[in-house]
Amino acid sequence: MVLNDQVADSLEQLLESLIKMVGKANQNADSLQKQLHVANQDVESLQKRICQLEWIMKRQLHHREMGPLKVYPTSPTNMISEISENFPFHI
Repeated sequence: MVLNDQVADSLEQLLESLIKMVGKANQNADSLQKQLHVANQDVESLQKRICQLEWIMKRQLHHREMGPLKVYPTSPTNMISEISENFPFHI
């Protein structure tokens, strides 16, 4: 009988130990999931920022290719109307 009680006590301790280990493993898994979620949010934020920077760079390249000057016709009647159309203010 004593042997059976010792085996039962040992099995009970082993079971308690395994339950604690599983609990800790679950806590670690939850913590890792939260960290992964935060990391994914950071990556998404960085991807959005990269897209914004790419858009800005493309616009700057487009403006650079357009050049700072525009050649207007020499005819005075066309020139005044074109200038007023292309500038946001009126003279």
